[in-house]
Amino acid sequence: MQESRAFLRSLGFPERDLYELPDSEKRFPDGAQYRIELPSVEGPRALEATLEEIDRHGITVHRVSQGSGIMLLTDDEIVEMNRMCAERGMELSLFVGPRGTWDISAQPFTKAGSSIALRHEGADQLVYAMEDLKRGASLGLRGALVADEGLLYLTKKMKEKGLLPKDFVVKVSVQLAAANPVSVKIIQDLGADTFNVPTALTLPKLAAIRQAIDIPIDLYVEVPDNFGGFIRHYEIPELIRILAPVYIKFGLRNHPDVYPSGLHWEATNIQLCRERVRRAALGIQIIERYYPEAKTSKLGASDLGIPQVSVRQGDNR
Repeated sequence: MQESRAFLRSLGFPERDLYELPDSEKRFPDGAQYRIELPSVEGPRALEATLEEIDRHGITVHRVSQGSGIMLLTDDEIVEMNRMCAERGMELSLFVGPRGTWDISAQPFTKAGSSIALRHEGADQLVYAMEDLKRGASLGLRGALVADEGLLYLTKKMKEKGLLPKDFVVKVSVQLAAANPVSVKIIQDLGADTFNVPTALTLPKLAAIRQAIDIPIDLYVEVPDNFGGFIRHYEIPELIRILAPVYIKFGLRNHPDVYPSGLHWEATNIQLCRERVRRAALGIQIIERYYPEAKTSKLGASDLGIPQVSVRQGDNR
């Protein structure tokens, strides 16, 4: 094994999982160690309820994300969500459109095919996804989730060619599932601005990934059931210490699968969002109790994917 470990070392990667759990000296551009993310905010009314609960609990949330996709929101809905987040200096991240589970292929729905579930099958789906990104950006969106290596590479090239704004934040979904330092470094090199690591990685494995990359890590500390259902609230202080810069992400246990969402799920989504904010408030209390010196960002930080209020706001149909 020594030869293999030495080879990893020579390439700049950790040679083993880091059981000593070293402090991360890396930071967000504003010097912060952590930010808070709430996922599954499915549409304007769910976002409205989320913001109401954030105010009621008196907490700061830096990013909200959504899984149903840009393609399942109208222009008006996207503009409304952009406006609500822009007013607060929050990042809004919407999933890119058609992917494997939205397509006609049966493989993503099989046990053996679940690893390709959100990837794009064929060149046409890549084109559709690019169109989804361009549409979102034209409406002022400045953040999107992707779950396909090919599309990730294309987002990098689209930024270079002016097809996407250079400040557009590309967040890589947990379902891309890279789980070791080399794989995640490749994802960073392909153009990821942040990366959501798999939900069940131990602290030593996570620490090794942090050593290999510079981009922020997104990490579920409460995990939806279909990703494992773990609740890791008491680990949050250690996760911040060893993984900075890190987005602490609050999903929800006992969460029905609401994707793709819409009006038929709206009442449920609103209640789920309200409870998700309460869970975040509980997690933030853990930080305040056990790691009060940890530094977080203020809203409006320059590297957040804060939406631009669209010039089409008054004429966006």
